[in-house]
Amino acid sequence: MNLKRLSASLFAISIAILLNAQNITIIPQPKKVIFNKGNFALSGKTVISYNDPQLKFLADYTSTTIKSLNKLKLIVKNQNGTQPKIQSINLILDVKANRAKEGYLLNVTSSVISIKGATSQGIFYGVQSLLQLIPVNGDSKIQAVEIQDEPRFAWRGLLLDVSRHFFTIDEVKRLIDEMVVYKFNLLHLHLTDDQGWRIEIKKLPELTKVGAWRVPRTGLWWDREPPQNGEAATYGGFYTQEQIKDLVKYATQRHVDILPEIEAPGHSLAAIASYSYLSSSKTGYKVNPGSKFYTIDDNSLCAGKESTFEFLDIVLTEIAELFPFEYIHIGGDECYKGFWKKCEDCQKRMKDNGLKDENELQSYFIKRLEKILQQKGKKLMGWDEILEGGLAPNATVMSWRGMDGGIAAAKANHHVVMSPNTYAYLDLYQGDPAIEPPTYSMLRLNTVYNFEPAPPGIDSSFILGGQGNLWSESVPTFRHAEYMFWPRSFALAEVLWTPKSGKNWNDFIRRTECHLSRLDNSDINYARSFYDAILTPLKDEKGILTIKLNTEIEGLLCYYTFDNTNPDHHSHLYKKGEVLTIPKDADTFRVITYRNGKPVGRIMTVPLVELAKRVN
Repeated sequence: MNLKRLSASLFAISIAILLNAQNITIIPQPKKVIFNKGNFALSGKTVISYNDPQLKFLADYTSTTIKSLNKLKLIVKNQNGTQPKIQSINLILDVKANRAKEGYLLNVTSSVISIKGATSQGIFYGVQSLLQLIPVNGDSKIQAVEIQDEPRFAWRGLLLDVSRHFFTIDEVKRLIDEMVVYKFNLLHLHLTDDQGWRIEIKKLPELTKVGAWRVPRTGLWWDREPPQNGEAATYGGFYTQEQIKDLVKYATQRHVDILPEIEAPGHSLAAIASYSYLSSSKTGYKVNPGSKFYTIDDNSLCAGKESTFEFLDIVLTEIAELFPFEYIHIGGDECYKGFWKKCEDCQKRMKDNGLKDENELQSYFIKRLEKILQQKGKKLMGWDEILEGGLAPNATVMSWRGMDGGIAAAKANHHVVMSPNTYAYLDLYQGDPAIEPPTYSMLRLNTVYNFEPAPPGIDSSFILGGQGNLWSESVPTFRHAEYMFWPRSFALAEVLWTPKSGKNWNDFIRRTECHLSRLDNSDINYARSFYDAILTPLKDEKGILTIKLNTEIEGLLCYYTFDNTNPDHHSHLYKKGEVLTIPKDADTFRVITYRNGKPVGRIMTVPLVELAKRVN
């Protein structure tokens, strides 16, 4: 073969590899990928083998998941020191494979697949990447590829608020199964709040007898009617300690730590409803159903009475025994201190300890909790309000009010988990409020993708990682929880796993679109909001309302109407950067997005009077 032919051949091979690369849709994007020629063909003769007994569960897990993807039932075998056979998937524990605890090496050839890791956790993530390489359309061919991978951050979490709305153990397990596909390794359970106490404490039975139940209400949060005299509290639920033990085992098998949160001193109305002595006002309150109460009802534990700390010691003793994870989250946020100002016990505590204000009293409270937890071999974590009045010596801060709290904690040499509401609050709108279920504020998919947990100017070694939080005031069902998690959690997964230099928004969208079919295949709900048009109302120099349009992703066309008809590709086409003037007497604006001649977004209908209210 002459040089010209050789060059042409190599060019053709390069193009073929590049085209094959377009079929690689792993989320989060691996650290290093080398594409090779050929495919591995799964068949009923393919064997899953493992070289260490601790990989037995993972081998069975791999077999079960592959069966759910393409109906093939693969045999699982222990290698017993023998060499792997061809047409096999080999899980290999090898301390030399990757220095990172969660790292792995995945090698797919036409004859064999090997996944190596220094730990079973690393191999588990290698399996997740392999499973994502298997097409969901019934095709049994897996692209030949070499992947070297490890996470950027150790803490890759999601929070599920089970207090505002209760989710069953089976639903929590389902969430664990969904999140590990994208290499999340921590589930933060918000177990207690003003609207419900969700975990059995054997020495304090009223917490679940009373605190786990509230009067049934629907409708907008904070607009609901307060509990009425004699009204039965029938909505709620709680987890028994046996259920929690089972859940912890389930999560551990899938390399997920569970972080329990017991709110204190604020957000404690469910506890106070159960044991009235816990409050400064000592008034008998009901568990809140989503009606207005803040600053009206006393939802903060009394910081002046020793009985409060005795109560918390009992609670945290049982919590520490149930959850093996090294941290316990104690909340510490949004503590209303107005009742402390009027409380003789709290004021005496301040005087006796030389505390100048109620912020320092809260700091005293948190430091007492830290000592309680240290006695139980646990570390304290709290929201960034625990910085106020002085941070407990060894506390870890979870920063939610933007990044500033986390930055301040890191500069003070405290460990930090970044979960700012500006990037990681998954209960916020992900599309236009006109067509989304009601909530508040906005967090689009591309905003999540632009999250940077380690801002410049601080020692990044203090940043443990990041977390997405799903507060459930407006999330009454697990189906809707999925809608809020996905696909924004895809973006968060990539932020927390992939090297910063390896992120690419357009390629992420390509992979996300492929994964929507995977969610469909598993009957997982998700949002398509990123396909919708973005409306920006403006006012010109005369104060007249105008409209600009945009899209979150490239390649979409916007068609619109002002004449009360539904738009389609025969309607007015929006030109990029155009400012739309509103025809006289028009009352409604409608818009839809198209791609390749087909509608991809939803029809958005917005009365112009409502649009005018959005102009700053």
